[in-house]
Amino acid sequence: MRGRLFELWGTVLPSYFVLLVVGFMFATLAGALWARRVGHDPDVIVDLGLSMLIFGVLGGRLLHVFADGHFLDYVHLCTDPGLVEWKISKLECLSQSDPGALGGFLGEHPEPLGRWDQGAGVCRPLASDCFAWARFWAGGLTYYGGFLGASLAAWFLLRRDRFPFWKAADMAGMVVPLGLAFGRMGCLLGGCCFGRPWNSPLALSFPPGSAASAAQAQAGLLPSAFSASLPVHPTQLYEAFGSLGLAFALLLWVHPHKRYDGQVFVGFVTGYAALRFVLEFFRADERGGWGWFSTSQWVGVGLFLAGLFVHAGFVRRAASLPAVARPDLS
Repeated sequence: MRGRLFELWGTVLPSYFVLLVVGFMFATLAGALWARRVGHDPDVIVDLGLSMLIFGVLGGRLLHVFADGHFLDYVHLCTDPGLVEWKISKLECLSQSDPGALGGFLGEHPEPLGRWDQGAGVCRPLASDCFAWARFWAGGLTYYGGFLGASLAAWFLLRRDRFPFWKAADMAGMVVPLGLAFGRMGCLLGGCCFGRPWNSPLALSFPPGSAASAAQAQAGLLPSAFSASLPVHPTQLYEAFGSLGLAFALLLWVHPHKRYDGQVFVGFVTGYAALRFVLEFFRADERGGWGWFSTSQWVGVGLFLAGLFVHAGFVRRAASLPAVARPDLS
């Protein structure tokens, strides 16, 4: 695990955020090359990639704040820090914080993580912070929030530039899973999105002070977060390899045989939703949810059903068109 990948001009850059940006850059480059090959303006794709990165980070952060179970903590951290309760040990509370600690509330601080409330037996923030919710680089981004934010930006920009929307969506369906693989490797280095305990030679153990150690200590599985974590499912690797497999299936099988523009994108949305739904059962990090399922599972169910609905509509439309009127599917 290497949460801090490197330092640039005095600023520590977390592994997850760096690899997230690298993934976006790789996907944007692949998309620009595709646009040039099929005779479209690659500059449109470059502008699109930058806009999707900005709105993707914004959407990912907002869904984390509102749906991952930390909303009231962010509110109280601004209005009344005395109402915030971090249920960690006194030793952890008085230790120096790390980027991403407690969902990214504090970011990079040289002072102790918080102050110990002896009467309540909990850790509380040292001071109010009304901008903790916006500190996205310190941790706390959700994929589906980023997906929805980036999709909204893409819809607006492609309509503005009169670029064929569903052709661009198919391109995204092939390259976004590749970018996802980069992002999940960043999760592995940062120690987030960890799995449930697993007694297997293939399991991973995170170092003392990691998010996995903190969660297991809170659950009573470890004496302290300053112990190495129990071996867990490498869910970050599961999703990284699953995303690569999905990308190659879409590129080598779905794209050459697609019946309509947009089918590759629909395949990505439904394929990733199914993959993520299953993987959520193996994850143990706190990420919010309702009833039986996590937030990501509920969003995935909605996107999967929406993908099936869109697919059925496009298939009916394609079947009703005469052969000479059917669009070019290059």
